Amino acid sequence: QVQLAETGGGLVQAGESLRLSCSASGRIFRNNQMAWYRQAPGKQRELVASITSGAITTYADAVKGRFTLSPISVVNTVYLQMNDLKPEDTAVYYCNADLAYYGTSAYPSQSNFWGQGTQVTVSS
Repeated sequence: QVQLAETGGGLVQAGESLRLSCSASGRIFRNNQMAWYRQAPGKQRELVASITSGAITTYADAVKGRFTLSPISVVNTVYLQMNDLKPEDTAVYYCNADLAYYGTSAYPSQSNFWGQGTQVTVSS
């Protein structure tokens, strides 16, 4: 199977920065896309940023110009650099990966995986 490990959440003041990391491990055949989502209390989970294996990135309008998602590394890790954080960025941030992996079959399977989430809190 595949596991996603997230690090880097925490409590910061408005205007400060944080860097989140997400590493996918397991019998990965191909990593198609990795992304970060976030979910604030009482709100739906929303896409923050995504990047394909070809380094095509997408950002939510609310974070454009402040957040940067790194390319997927050879060890299936991405970093989300978050600058100029605002109180409205407070949420649980979840890593997501769309990839092909080796399970019990001799052929790779395609699936989507989620991390456990990491809390980001921005005080005003």
